Formats: sequence, structure tokens, C-alpha cells
Amino acid sequence: MHLNAKEEIKKLSKQIKDEIVSFRRHIHMYPELSGEEKETAKFVAQKLKEFGVNEVIENFGGTTAVVGLIKGRHNITVALRADMDALPMLEKSGKEYASRISGVMHSCGHDAHTAMLLGAAKILVQLKEYLQGNVKLIFQPCEERHDCGGAKKLVEAGVLQNPDVSAIFGLHVFPELPAGVVGTKIGHFMASSDVFTIKIKGKGSHASRPHQGVDSILVGAQVINALHHIVSRKVDPLHPAVLTIGRINGGYADNIIPDEVEMGGTVRTLSLELRDQIPKWIEHAVWGVTLSYGAAYEFDYRQGTPPVINDEKTTKFALGMMRDLLGEDKVVELPNPTMGGEDFSEYLMKVPGTFIRLGIRNEEKGITAPLHSPVFDIDEDALPVGASVLSYLAYKWVEEHS
Repeated sequence: MHLNAKEEIKKLSKQIKDEIVSFRRHIHMYPELSGEEKETAKFVAQKLKEFGVNEVIENFGGTTAVVGLIKGRHNITVALRADMDALPMLEKSGKEYASRISGVMHSCGHDAHTAMLLGAAKILVQLKEYLQGNVKLIFQPCEERHDCGGAKKLVEAGVLQNPDVSAIFGLHVFPELPAGVVGTKIGHFMASSDVFTIKIKGKGSHASRPHQGVDSILVGAQVINALHHIVSRKVDPLHPAVLTIGRINGGYADNIIPDEVEMGGTVRTLSLELRDQIPKWIEHAVWGVTLSYGAAYEFDYRQGTPPVINDEKTTKFALGMMRDLLGEDKVVELPNPTMGGEDFSEYLMKVPGTFIRLGIRNEEKGITAPLHSPVFDIDEDALPVGASVLSYLAYKWVEEHS
């Protein structure tokens, strides 16, 4: 039996638009922080079972993750991923579907990602008899926090196995593209995201007797100055990198030189090699400054997520399929990567795949706020577009590789 998959997926995505919108609004009204996505996970699992997904695994890998499997005719398997967690922010959008959980908000669009993957699941189940391979649906917790598992924990628990995944696709809403426009690029797409803490240990004294102490605040200031020369003087200017100090704490009173100052920051790079080198440069700079002032230090560097590096084959495939589905004017090959981080990179370290941006901006509707804004919102007309893109990529991948 022959199926015009493109036209059928476009038709089905339009038919279920209101349902996808309702999914998104429900999740938006009841957001849950990283590692606490229990009710969201229950909602997702219930919907997948209602749709008729063949296998639904809850609490995958000891987390709140939900993993579904739609079985096709052959053993080839493709994965689709969405994240479910929200951020600790007070929503100020004033929308009727605004967060009802004080201090928690879906300001990064994960509610939309989850809703669109649910929409794709419903579409693909309806096309199951034509599906030439399996589609694994990964609803992931903890994308916003590096310390509670997320993609890395799921990969370690075998989410890309049983059956083995041949490719993975995911998308993220993007306020810089018009609603319904999608974009991606081959190769380096997003940066690694690491964090560090430096504790400067001096010697406390009265503010009127600085010669009797070791001023940890002064040493800390010199350390910050030295660190901000790393990117400008150590890193090849053709290799993007960011080093930011985002926090500094120290001191007790105006007239006391404190014995200790602590600072924290983040490092972003697109290169795995540079990612390994920068911590060494940081510690060498801290060591040199503290030694010269007679202070000591403690240094803790924690790698978060690797850079997102889109596979060439899957990205060429995705660009071609999206142009076929949406038309040339709705697909852009983005010229530059961004320095934001995303733990979708953990999957790409194991299997080929592509991360995609979905435009949700609509100036006529006043939807222009950036990600992580307390007034962030999306143009919901983009939701069926995202669901259709995920569905079509999965359907065509297993068709072409079965």
C-alpha cells in the first residue's frame, strides 16, 4: 500500500492542532522543576498509552523520564527527544494559561517541546501500518540542571539501546526566527556549558591594618582581572569561547578585611580540545595571582554538557526533508552557532543526529520575548509545524534506511 506521507502528516498535524495547544497550555500551567517532573511525566505517559504507543516505560533509568516505542515493520530505529523541565522563575506574562505554580515557569519552551513530541507520537501511531521502522520517543527531565542527570543519565541507562538507535532528532523553540520557520546547520551548533568555583583564602585583619592580613577581596579582584585575559590572550580568536564570572561572595563588614572570598562562573566553547584546555589556564592564572600575594586557593571545575555538534549526514537529510515538507521559504541553514548550551549533545556523542531550531516569534501578536524571560511566550501556530517536522523526519528516516 502506498502512502503520501508528506500530505498525510501535514493534514494530521493541522487536524490535531487544538489538541497540541491544549497539551502545551496544560503543561505550561503546571510547570515542574528539574528532577521533579512527576505530574508532567504521568500526563505524558497517559497520553502515549491513549494514543496506542506500543511500549511506554515510566521512570526510565530511575528518573522521571518517559520513553515510548512505536514499532514499525523493520528493526531500524530513530529517536525523537523533548525535554520536560521548567525554570525557577515567577511568570509575568498575564496570559490565561500562565503558570499556576508560584516561582516556577516554562520560560524556555520545554512545555512546547513536550506537546509537539506528543503530537508527533499521535501522528505516527496513526501511520503505524506504513512505518518502515521503530520510533523511540524520549521525554527527558533535567535539561536545565547539569547536576541531576538529564540526557547523560538516560544515555548511561541505555536509552539509545534495546532497540539500538541509528539517529536522533530534536528541536528547540527559537524567538529569533519567525513562527513556523525552522533552521539548523551542519557541525558546531551550540557550545559546551561548564561551571567553576574559586575560593580565595587570605588572612583576615582590621581594615585599618591591611599589612597584618592578606586581603582576599583584593586578591579576588586580581584573579578576576587575570581570568578575563584568558579568552582574549590565550584562545585563538577564530575559536569562539566565553568565560564569565557570574557570582562573587565575601566580606562581613565595612571595616573588616575578610579571610575568604568565593566566586563562580561559566565557560562556553565549541571545541572539545579547547574545553579541556581552558580549566588548566584558569588554575594556572589563579595559582600565579594567589602566590604573588601570599594567599591560597581552592579550585573546582565541573564539566556540564559537551558542545552540540550536528552530524553532517543527518543534518543534510533534515534540511532536505524539512524543505520538502514546509517549502524552501520556511527552512534556513543558520550561518553561525550560538554559545548557549544544551544536553542534547550527550546523545550526539553516541549516535548521529541533528538539533533544530523552530521559530516562534510573531511581532504582530507581541510575541518577541527572549528565552528565560518572565514574559516569554510562543506563537502557538508553530506547534503543529514542529509536530509535523518531527513526524516527517522520523517517518522518512526509517523509510530510507530500512
